Amino acid sequence: MTGAPQSKSGSDLTVRFAAGVAMIAVAVLVTLLGGWVFRLFVLAGAVLMLDEWAAIHKVPRLWVAIGALLAAGVLLGAAEYFYPADYEEEVTALSFGPVLAGALLLGLASRRLSMGWGFLYVVLPAFCLVVLSWVAGDSRGDLLFWVFVVTWATDIFAYFAGRSIGGPKLAPRISPNKTWAGLVGGMVGASFCGWLVARYFDLGSPFLWVGGLMGLLAQLGDLYESWVKRRAGVKDSGTILPGHGGVLDRVDGLLVVAVATTLILYLHLWNPPEPAEVPDAATPEAVTAWAG
Repeated sequence: MTGAPQSKSGSDLTVRFAAGVAMIAVAVLVTLLGGWVFRLFVLAGAVLMLDEWAAIHKVPRLWVAIGALLAAGVLLGAAEYFYPADYEEEVTALSFGPVLAGALLLGLASRRLSMGWGFLYVVLPAFCLVVLSWVAGDSRGDLLFWVFVVTWATDIFAYFAGRSIGGPKLAPRISPNKTWAGLVGGMVGASFCGWLVARYFDLGSPFLWVGGLMGLLAQLGDLYESWVKRRAGVKDSGTILPGHGGVLDRVDGLLVVAVATTLILYLHLWNPPEPAEVPDAATPEAVTAWAG
């Protein structure tokens, strides 16, 4: 009698692991490709999340379609206007105006405050990911990888720390499976992996040291999404990802980390390291050094 449940549990874990690896591979690929491929990928994810949010709050799908058009205008049009290719200047508050305007417009038109907030909740982090992919010059891919790795490390370390250590529940009324051990484990994992990635890509301060804080924020984002689902009486935001539920279920922590990382840029808390100068091989100095 005990064999069947164990088999099912093992099967679910296998599906969850395989789906997780596939999602990471896709995220890495589109990040390496960058540019419009990355923007279109982010837009597709934002539209799926808007659809899930509307389903949770029982909002007619007409407003999902309108929200998708607004999201496309923000993530493809406004992002290109404020941050064209190879843009290497600072992040400005003005560039976030279209996101706020889109949220206000959708909320007023639909007469649903939840839909306006849902647009802001989804599209603002998506816009931040686009900003991070475009604005940091030579380090643009590096920052995105840092964001992704910190978020993934939080999920992985929190899961295994919670399963292996157990202990007191973190927020039993919101998410019964989360423990304080998982919270600490996620922060430790994010801190360590964030430090490794920042060292590897030479991102410097503060990205060497803020991984643990991002791990905390990621788990708070997870708890917020769990609270939203519990209020709505649903278990998962969707079913599109085998073993993981919906897109919102998978990236709820990433949404918060993306915004927090962009805020670091906006507050001028990060100065990208200057690239090392490579001497011109044709200069007399280089010839002399080679001959000597």
